[in-house]
Amino acid sequence: MTTATTNQAEAPLLSGRHGLGRDLAGLAVILVLAVIGYLLFPNNLALLTRIMAIALLVLSLDLVTGYCGVATLGHAALFGSGAYAAGIAAVHFGITDPLLMVAAGIIGGALAGLVCGVVILRAHGLPQLVLSIALIHLFHEFANKASSWTGGSDGLAGIAPDPLFGIFAYDLWGRTAYVFAVVLLAIVFMFLRLVVRSPFGMLCRGIKEDPIRIRAMGGSPTIALLKMYVISGAVAGVGGALNAVSTQVVGLDSLSFTLSAESLVMLVLGGTGSLFGAVTGTIVFMLFEDLVSAANPFHWLTMVGALLIAVVLFAPKGLYGTVAEVLARRRGAGR
Repeated sequence: MTTATTNQAEAPLLSGRHGLGRDLAGLAVILVLAVIGYLLFPNNLALLTRIMAIALLVLSLDLVTGYCGVATLGHAALFGSGAYAAGIAAVHFGITDPLLMVAAGIIGGALAGLVCGVVILRAHGLPQLVLSIALIHLFHEFANKASSWTGGSDGLAGIAPDPLFGIFAYDLWGRTAYVFAVVLLAIVFMFLRLVVRSPFGMLCRGIKEDPIRIRAMGGSPTIALLKMYVISGAVAGVGGALNAVSTQVVGLDSLSFTLSAESLVMLVLGGTGSLFGAVTGTIVFMLFEDLVSAANPFHWLTMVGALLIAVVLFAPKGLYGTVAEVLARRRGAGR
């Protein structure tokens, strides 16, 4: 009896240690990959910075789709809102400190997440997809018509961020932007690991599996999902602001349906319901896309399509999800 009680008491501690170990391992992998990327592609840091900005978008999408089961094809609305919020703050209000621009992006993305969440969560399944597609087109058209603020189809130019901490200027090689992106991605990743492991994160997983049971237990699925949508918007807003700071221009492509669809493809490629999968899918997709488009400018879409078909057929849980499942089986067989 005493042994059983002791084991029950030690279980949460062991689980917490295991979770912390995975958090630190994930952080270490991000930092190691950042160093490797810097050494291998010193003249293409702009691409790597763009990958990290899109990775933040895919992470935010994973929160609502992978963990909450909300179907959406308009998540770029949150990313673009963050980008435009940071750009407008710099161009029209003179807020050019990079950290304050990121803060503006967080606010813009969170507000967009609130708006999209209120609309999309009123439906389920296929109607959710329709609403999300309608929203991304509305956001895109609004940004196009508000040209006095957004630059319209010409884009919002003239963004000139100050040196980071007043010391590190944004140079032509993109080194400051790259390091800034690595730090932001690492901080957001660790924060999201805490969110998805928290009671709130477990509640959202429960809503995905059985919302009726959660409601019967006294929970409110709609309120919980709306909170997650706001968090997701804030994360996407960080990615949008990072993109605005690093490229110093915001275009309508940041609010495009294409970007929304590609972010969903990246998530499926890496594996839904896993932060590690979201980052993995983004890196693999964007690097593969860059490689094959340079090697074959006329047929690179065919190669990308072949990769996606192969992954869906032979690794239905995504690249990371499938590898994690195989390793778990081997550990189980070893016991």
